[in-house]
Amino acid sequence: MDEQRFVVTDGVFWSRLEPHLPGKKGDSGVTGKANRLFLEAVLWRVRTGLPWRDLPPEFGKWNSVFRRFRRWAKGGVFDRLFREIRGEPDFEYALIDV
Repeated sequence: MDEQRFVVTDGVFWSRLEPHLPGKKGDSGVTGKANRLFLEAVLWRVRTGLPWRDLPPEFGKWNSVFRRFRRWAKGGVFDRLFREIRGEPDFEYALIDV
């Protein structure tokens, strides 16, 4: 996917979110692959409101993305991310109240 089309831009947002994502060096278990692309897929889904099955192929297999989404949701990853970005006007479409 074209980096210019990312919602989570380099700089402030990605640097603030990356430390809260699972699978980084030092975490137990498997290293997270393409965390940024996965997060962009989730944000695409939130913005469009379309079913997971309609996820563009650039984000990967929709079912794999959905299963990862469920793991992160159950593990509280999104709660941590939303707490980190709450109040940011660029993410107002997410309508998250933490």
